[in-house]
Parts: sequence; C-alpha cells; structure tokens
Amino acid sequence: QVQLVESGGGLVQAGGSLRLSCAVSGRTYDLYAMAWFRQAPGKEREFVAAIEWGGESTFYSDSVKDRFTISRDGAKNTAYLQMNSLETEDTAVYYCARNSRFSGIATASAYDYWGRGTQVAVSS
Repeated sequence: QVQLVESGGGLVQAGGSLRLSCAVSGRTYDLYAMAWFRQAPGKEREFVAAIEWGGESTFYSDSVKDRFTISRDGAKNTAYLQMNSLETEDTAVYYCARNSRFSGIATASAYDYWGRGTQVAVSS
C-alpha cells in the first residue's frame, strides 16, 4: 500500500525558511515524479514544484521559482521542499503527491496518491 507522510510545516516570519519532507512507502517501481501542491483558504489547490524521480529534472511554479528548491533522496524514498524567503502569500496547507502516470507533471489530476498535508503559516 502506498502512503505519503509530510512533515516540517510550522509558523515562520516573512523572510524565513522551512524545509518540508515527504516520506513515501510502498511500491516505487512505477514512480515517475513527486510533487508539492498547496491550498490556501478559499483558493484552489495549486502546483508548487515537482521532481522526476529517475532523472531528477525539476519544475517550479513562477510564484516560487528562485525561492523554493525540490529535491529527493532515493535511498530514503523521501522528497523535500526547501522554502526560503517565505512570504505571507505562501501560507497554505502543503501536500505532497505521487505520479505514476508518466504525464501531467504540474497537473493535480495526474497524481494518484496524496499525503494528508502539512500547514505552513507565514506571519508578517
């Protein structure tokens, strides 16, 4: 059974940093990519960043590019999201997700397993 468990969220002041982790358990032979999405109150879930598990190519939304870095540790089956220069607009629940469909790397519907989310709150 595939499970994703996020950790590392919390409260931070604007300009600060946080590192999120997502531990993946279960099968990985068909793992194409891991991604982070976020959802702020009253808004739709949006793509943040993704990494191809085998090739390590990375993808970012324009709103986080140059501030956030996605990475992964294959030995630990864990994906990370390093978030620097945080802004109040980054406040949201952050979800990690697993893509085994080999397409739609920035599209939520292409991800077949999701974590329960971790809250990130950025104060001014």
